[in-house]
Amino acid sequence: MSIVYDRTKTVVRRHVAPGKAVPLHPEAVAFAGHCDFDVDVLAAYRPTGKGRVERQVAIVRDHVLAGRAFCWLEEMDAAFAAWVPLRRAKVHSTHGEVIGMRAVRDHTALRSLPSTTYVVVQRHLRYVGKDCLVAFDANLYSVPALWVQPRQLVEVRASKSQIMLHATTPGHRGETLLATHPRAAGRGCRVVDEPHWDGLPTGAGRRVTHGHDLPAPRRRSDDAGSSAGALQSLLNRATAAQVEVSRRPLSVYEELTGTRPFTPANPTQEAR
Repeated sequence: MSIVYDRTKTVVRRHVAPGKAVPLHPEAVAFAGHCDFDVDVLAAYRPTGKGRVERQVAIVRDHVLAGRAFCWLEEMDAAFAAWVPLRRAKVHSTHGEVIGMRAVRDHTALRSLPSTTYVVVQRHLRYVGKDCLVAFDANLYSVPALWVQPRQLVEVRASKSQIMLHATTPGHRGETLLATHPRAAGRGCRVVDEPHWDGLPTGAGRRVTHGHDLPAPRRRSDDAGSSAGALQSLLNRATAAQVEVSRRPLSVYEELTGTRPFTPANPTQEAR
């Protein structure tokens, strides 16, 4: 069984030239597989392909709505219900059969609906954090730490009430489902399953110490030996006072630098 679709965006991913294969939306293909039917897309620029569907709109408008005014929705429904038996008793101009009898045969040929309902979800790709949490819609959801790696790409399938996290590649059992959580209300929430954190570092092996437990730092003076004594002697004022310093007049520096001669207030002033 097949269902004919127009080239709507919910079925066709993008438009192609006539004669080429039409790329279908993955969600439409999944829904068709769930209900066990084939998707048949109309040819481009062929409005007559769905003429029977379009024609019903004009028939209802001309035979039920034209020349009438309705105050309540119930009045419109009653007028339409009274017209349907008249319509079903007529012979269709295309297949030449009574519409009501053809409808009964078509209904008999229909298959039963699947026992499980098809869940419409949003699909997004997200990365796993180092804390095995996945961010989606301003909230965080956990995945098993033993099954994923940090920065691993996972698929988020979000419905109105549920968040399902899937791996992009099947595991050793052929399954992709990693975790299922109720969808958080609001923003900034953490939805965590505690067993998912098994395998993460707990910090149990960390060691701390107090300041008095640390060994005293070794001084360089202990390692330097006699060299430290020489440095200390240079810093001692008494020792520095015994160092002989040459004395010369300021004119010597002026001659060496070639600057303008400077006459101090006290000509006998000398500089060390």
